[in-house]
Amino acid sequence: MGETTSVAPSPPRSRAVELTGDLARRARRRPVTVTAVLLTVTVLVYGLLVWQRRWISDDGLIFLRTVRQILDGQGPVFNVGERVEANTSTLWTVVLLGLSLLPVRPELAAVGCGFVLSLAALGFALDAARRFTGLGRVVVPAGGLVVLAMPPFWDFGTSGLETGLSFFWLAFTFWLLVRRSQREPRLFVVQGSRRRPGSAWPTALLLGLGPLVRPDLAVPAAAAGLALAVLEQPRDRRGWARVVGLGVLCAAPAAAYEVFRAGYYGLLVPSTALAKEAGVARWGRGYSYLRDTVATYWLLVPAFLLTVAALVVLAQRVARSDWWARRSGAETATPEAPADVRRTRAWDRAATVAVALAPVLGGLGMLLYVVRVGGDFMHARMLLPAIFCVLLPVMALPVRRHTAVPLLALLLWAGVIGVNARTNYHGISASGIADERDFYIQLLGEPHPVTADDYRTHPYVAGGAALIAQSPRPVLAVLAPGRGPAGPEWDPVPLAPGRPSGLVFLNLGAAGALTPLDVRVTDTVGLVDPLAAHTTIVPDGRTGHDKNLPAAWSVAAGGGTGVDSRAVRPDDVAAAARALECPAIAELRASVSAPMTWERFRDNLLGAPARTELRFPRDPVLAEIACPGRPPA
Repeated sequence: MGETTSVAPSPPRSRAVELTGDLARRARRRPVTVTAVLLTVTVLVYGLLVWQRRWISDDGLIFLRTVRQILDGQGPVFNVGERVEANTSTLWTVVLLGLSLLPVRPELAAVGCGFVLSLAALGFALDAARRFTGLGRVVVPAGGLVVLAMPPFWDFGTSGLETGLSFFWLAFTFWLLVRRSQREPRLFVVQGSRRRPGSAWPTALLLGLGPLVRPDLAVPAAAAGLALAVLEQPRDRRGWARVVGLGVLCAAPAAAYEVFRAGYYGLLVPSTALAKEAGVARWGRGYSYLRDTVATYWLLVPAFLLTVAALVVLAQRVARSDWWARRSGAETATPEAPADVRRTRAWDRAATVAVALAPVLGGLGMLLYVVRVGGDFMHARMLLPAIFCVLLPVMALPVRRHTAVPLLALLLWAGVIGVNARTNYHGISASGIADERDFYIQLLGEPHPVTADDYRTHPYVAGGAALIAQSPRPVLAVLAPGRGPAGPEWDPVPLAPGRPSGLVFLNLGAAGALTPLDVRVTDTVGLVDPLAAHTTIVPDGRTGHDKNLPAAWSVAAGGGTGVDSRAVRPDDVAAAARALECPAIAELRASVSAPMTWERFRDNLLGAPARTELRFPRDPVLAEIACPGRPPA
């Protein structure tokens, strides 16, 4: 018998060393240069498109008047002495307040900040998707092509509104979730512990700011919060306590501001929510608004192509944990490793799916909310954050054999839509939806209206502002019925001595920008007028303009009589004056105009639910008859 020579087994390599070397080899093989160039060019092209359509909208000027009032010491109000929350985005108001410290015009600061946030949002979104799906592959801007192709993304990349901030919050939140989900090497136990990416409380705090960017961002914030809970892996009492603590931190900013809102403004929601009756379901009108955007840009095509490509990538992304386990040999390294590895691989799959689904579910939830409330009067504006949110997991996708065809088809769609697709109406459509930027470009005759001075050519507002400036006594400027030889004419209605002059018009931003802060600028739909916000809606009114307060209410509130006025009848003014004395209406006015004391704050806070539900007829005669709050006879 021959002797059997036994060879001593070579000492096992350290798994940490083996894994580090494997990661280094993979990193060298990554085509990072091609990916970086493609994604950078995408952001630069988007910046060029947005800058070519820079502007500030009328609603953007509403934010700036509030900032001016704060700087003047009047508080976060639109009119002196009236605590009305005219701005839907609390955080955007704070940002603009901070920008007021810069030595530039506030309008230019708002436009520039929106521009920077929009570009940063796309950059973070592309990088997050690259990290999530593109390990070791050339990554192309798949969902980014949708952003580049749709003109509304160009228009509202500036506009002075909070849209850029909304994009940035969505993108940065997703980026943080992706970074937190990637714990390389997170599938294996090294020296008895797993590397963790730091504390989760900054991410939780950022999620809590979502409703302060826009109230409807509470939906994606909740979805992201659930994904964060999955990433935290609560396995015992201590883990669940940590998750509960993160949930409390998420809810804290919105809850704290809600207490302030109820006590200071006397309502549970912004005045804009009452003006647009956000609690009323209008599915038919919302579907029309959705169709106006989807049909114009053939959005079902990229939705199908991106879904196909995403499912392929997600399946391979989930299966990657098995690949890592086989490559490292972790399942056979130690007797204890298999159970640990299987448990960690199961968490990895759950984390991957949770992070992928969070923005999709959040975006679809926002879209459903927009449709339920009836959409908006601005073309595509309210749908853009929802579309951007849904696109986040597929904003960039790797080029693979099974994704090449849908990605090429998506590129063809983007080229056709970006060059040819536009709304089939100029200004305002028959259904009341406006291509807002195009409307103001035509109205003002200015290709880039970016300052309040550009709105001085407004054919309506400038005349009303001049009338107030020239009047020696307090007057209420109201548009007279019909048109004079030179166009629309303003009717000066005398007010009681000592009352502030006022102007009533729909376009609050331009009106507020062109008049002094002590002029009471109000609207007929209730964005800043506390009476209009609580009136009943006009049947079949235009979306976002469902209320129409007669001028007699404003004349009566200012102590006028309406005698010799073409805009109001004295009988209606007298009826409105009597209706203003009804207990519920009088208390409503006190909640916004009485001096702010701790007692007033408490009464506002406790009465906010009932006050939010208050509605009365817009007709002064009917309101006097109904007299809300009057004890029954």
